Amino acid sequence: MSDQSPFETNVITLTRFVMEMGRKAKGTGEMTQLLYNILTAIKAISSAVRKAGLAHMYGIAGSTNVTGDEVKKLDVLSNDLVINMLSSSYSTCVLVSEENENAIIVPPDLRGKYVVCFDPLDGSSNIDCLAPIGTIFALYRKTTDTEPSEKDALQPGRTIVAAGYALYGSATLLALSTGQGVNCFMLDPALGEFILVDRDVKIKKKGKIYSINEGYAMYSDAALTEYLEAKKFPKDGSAPYSSRYVGSMVADIHRTIVYGGIFLYPANKKSPKGKLRLLYECNPMAFIIEQAGGLATTGTENILDIQPESIHQRVPLILGSPDDVQEYLSFVKKHQK
Repeated sequence: MSDQSPFETNVITLTRFVMEMGRKAKGTGEMTQLLYNILTAIKAISSAVRKAGLAHMYGIAGSTNVTGDEVKKLDVLSNDLVINMLSSSYSTCVLVSEENENAIIVPPDLRGKYVVCFDPLDGSSNIDCLAPIGTIFALYRKTTDTEPSEKDALQPGRTIVAAGYALYGSATLLALSTGQGVNCFMLDPALGEFILVDRDVKIKKKGKIYSINEGYAMYSDAALTEYLEAKKFPKDGSAPYSSRYVGSMVADIHRTIVYGGIFLYPANKKSPKGKLRLLYECNPMAFIIEQAGGLATTGTENILDIQPESIHQRVPLILGSPDDVQEYLSFVKKHQK
């Protein structure tokens, strides 16, 4: 008989990965504790998502959030989970959520040095049709010595110390970056732990997929219209690009990272400033995309270079494989002449 076990006995869990990372950095352990608490919230949300139908959590909670989206019951639960876990980590001072109009200032006896911006349940309009949804977060250090306030969250994406997203799809996946590349972990329901499955993930230099809501075509500018025409009817004899659009940002961007290509949510006549939120949607995703070797832009400037003016600020977002994003930008420049 073979003495080989069918089970891996030296698995790298996300908890172990974060702890080892903290020891190498010789830090205080504050970020390790913060990430651990974020993981606990994500596990709880994942469980709630799987049980949503049984627990009667589908449907509208009876209100709209500050950005005008209808609030689902799972949204409310997810937001409360994340806020409670972040506040009780003893490592945060300011929290910015898509669901709260104002920044949450953590009580003095629970405060730490980190600012966290998050979307507790991205793509929540897809809950009732069982399409993938997700959680997005970005961590910043408080840079002032003053009393914590909303202004502490108004930092460019370049100052992010860690960002990630959870994807609740056929499995629950977490993509995480602390500025040294992107690593992906899968939740093992039997262990209740996230296990490292992809180390140092890199996006393809060029893909074959574009992802955009083409229902807004009548509002699009000439540059975008011409770019999409070139993807559908290439003049160089190459195959046309495939179109894929879930309508859940986490799902669409994760697919873009895995397969390559481009994700577009640009400004248009209907939303001249863009529609996605900078602090808790665009910045975290742009950070991860850049760490994976891709590009993220508004069409005129790098997402991570924007100085935020308000916590719910909207911006255009185009990101993905570097060659694809550069090609899109060439159409933008052409029409600026």
